[in-house]
Amino acid sequence: MMAALIFAVSLVTLLMFFVSYCRSLMAAYSHHMLSTEVRDVTGIKELPTARDYAKVMQLLQLCPERPEDRTGLRAVGIYYDILDVTQKSIARLMPQLRSWTEHERAGCATFAVVALDRCIAFNRETLAREGEF
Repeated sequence: MMAALIFAVSLVTLLMFFVSYCRSLMAAYSHHMLSTEVRDVTGIKELPTARDYAKVMQLLQLCPERPEDRTGLRAVGIYYDILDVTQKSIARLMPQLRSWTEHERAGCATFAVVALDRCIAFNRETLAREGEF
């Protein structure tokens, strides 16, 4: 009984840390100005919405990864999946939770769009450097 309680408390604590980590990643990317290229490629004119996440992630798979973004993209992807399950289950009963999960999912999409923007810029710089040789 005590072992189960310790396990449950540990799991909740880990989940709280994970959510905080993902939200801090998303906050760090939230004020980034998107380039014209990424706006054209994604078709996003204003702020990304939760519906944009899947499309942006597909585009990111086509772009060679920046090693610095790999861990953050995985973490935010897991967070997005958790939010998606929450919205499709528990949030149907609680309108406040539904709006919060939608807002958080949009933050995940913003993170992905900025990562795509950084990836495009990184690849452009790499090609320019290789062209110098």
